[in-house]
Amino acid sequence: MNTVSAEYYGDNFIPGTTNILTGKRPHDADSVISNKRDRHGLVLIPQPTESPNDPLNWSKPRKLWHLSLLSFITALTAATSNDAGATQDSLNEHYGISYDAMNTGAGVLFIFIGWSCMFFAPASSLYGRRITYLICLICGTLGCVWFALSKRTSDTIWSQMFVGISESCAEAQVQQSLSDVFFQNDLGSVLTIYILATSVGTFLGPLIAEIISMNMSFRWVGWWGAIICGVSVIVIFFGCEETVFDRQSYNKVDSSTVVVVKKIMQDSEKNLHGEMGSGSETEIEGEDSLSTKQNNILGTHSHESVKEITKAADDESRKEVPKSYHKRIALITPAPYLKGLGIKQYLERFLIYFKVFTLPAVWLSGILWGLQDAYMTFFLTTQDTFFYDPPWNKSNTGVAVMNVATLIGAVIGCIMSGVFSDKHVVWIAKRHNGVMEPEYRLYLLFITLIVSPAGLIMFGVGAEKEWPWQCIYVGLGFIGFGWGSIGDTAMSYLMDAYPDIVIQGMVGVSIINNTLACIFTFVCSYWLDNSGTANTYIALAVIDFVTIACIIPFLYFGKTFRKRTRRIYVNMVELTQDMG
Repeated sequence: MNTVSAEYYGDNFIPGTTNILTGKRPHDADSVISNKRDRHGLVLIPQPTESPNDPLNWSKPRKLWHLSLLSFITALTAATSNDAGATQDSLNEHYGISYDAMNTGAGVLFIFIGWSCMFFAPASSLYGRRITYLICLICGTLGCVWFALSKRTSDTIWSQMFVGISESCAEAQVQQSLSDVFFQNDLGSVLTIYILATSVGTFLGPLIAEIISMNMSFRWVGWWGAIICGVSVIVIFFGCEETVFDRQSYNKVDSSTVVVVKKIMQDSEKNLHGEMGSGSETEIEGEDSLSTKQNNILGTHSHESVKEITKAADDESRKEVPKSYHKRIALITPAPYLKGLGIKQYLERFLIYFKVFTLPAVWLSGILWGLQDAYMTFFLTTQDTFFYDPPWNKSNTGVAVMNVATLIGAVIGCIMSGVFSDKHVVWIAKRHNGVMEPEYRLYLLFITLIVSPAGLIMFGVGAEKEWPWQCIYVGLGFIGFGWGSIGDTAMSYLMDAYPDIVIQGMVGVSIINNTLACIFTFVCSYWLDNSGTANTYIALAVIDFVTIACIIPFLYFGKTFRKRTRRIYVNMVELTQDMG
């Protein structure tokens, strides 16, 4: 996590805007930034320290191992959250548990996925990332055991509470850990792996659960989930290193100059205003030149002291020895600013996180990603309604296999909005003298703007009108493409726009996402029954088109939105990192 640097208090600072060729903010000529670069000559964002314990300095195999573990957690929790549908028929037949009760359980699942993020996020900044992963996996184990023992309606509903808590770690914590380990330049590609893991768990989880239910009984869906979650607790405990890193104490330039910079700006403003004349022309000239003179003053102070402070900090970092294995896998890694048990700090951060809902980018990402989850509820319901009967006559496994087409589409969408997006963003930035804006991530969604709504119509209308099976499967692939491309883009855009509050932003997205999914879970059957499948999917396609088209105003006004919310952003970084 980055620290609040002196430049954040300048008039020209805009969250997310940077220069990948110089490392400087636009119009910030006096900004002092150490320009460490990647093999392509692009400035590394954020800048790594000289510490051997900085996750940004980990070796490539070490980073890939960490990415593999986080991807596995993501896929596992997504699978356990989507496997209950495979047991519905058996639970209804043996215990008379209604399908409406199952929908209620799904609603409980979504609510606890979203709101558990809000409770775990402050803990990760105070006590470390690892503890949240372990707690979530333990909750997943308990939820799967409870589900495996289900005999009553209450069992099927409240077991999903624990399963929802388990997936919450993959909704915000994983993205935070990835930003701890990987540079912003690579986040698009890294998030591709994350979304692929989510897609594998989401779309293949029901298929695997169906196979288990047919060959071993429905209870083994829960037992296998519990076994794998239990083993994962052990693997994560011994194999997943802590990634939280107190970058503030290493970036002494930032931590030692923030207070000084504030005072210099205040004093210079008073002095410069005192020198201004009372005439209107002088006042206008004074207003126009005030920021320039302040920047000159700041630049003078910076260049006189920063080099010495930087050299001292680097020398101290080079002398540091790597942490021992036991410290790297400590159950709790307390933040250096933790006071006592941190209860008061936890509550302060919990309340601060609600400020993310004032950021337009959070709403764009949350709504786009949330609606993709909502569409999944509809197409799964439609599969159960139509494809067991003529002319399709599919078995339970055959219906579950249909999701492979959705997964293939998701893979293609992830690659487009991940790997290609990273290269596309760099290409655009170079054409603008190196200036990179987060909104560059949004351009590739113009492809999704056409593909995703078309997929909804091809599948939904095709199912009711009995169109050729090729059309149905291509439609599912297009829906998956929308899922993958929007998920990747929504997260990478938000992480680029507000890089120092990744977990807060993702918490906001998760709450919006899962609240929408919960609402659509309850209205899905009623909508389909009252409007008809074809009309419902046409309406969904229109909603899909309109919401994705929201990228257009963000391409024009996104930078303005970020500039107007910079004070909220800096305030959140100060408070959450104990910089106030």
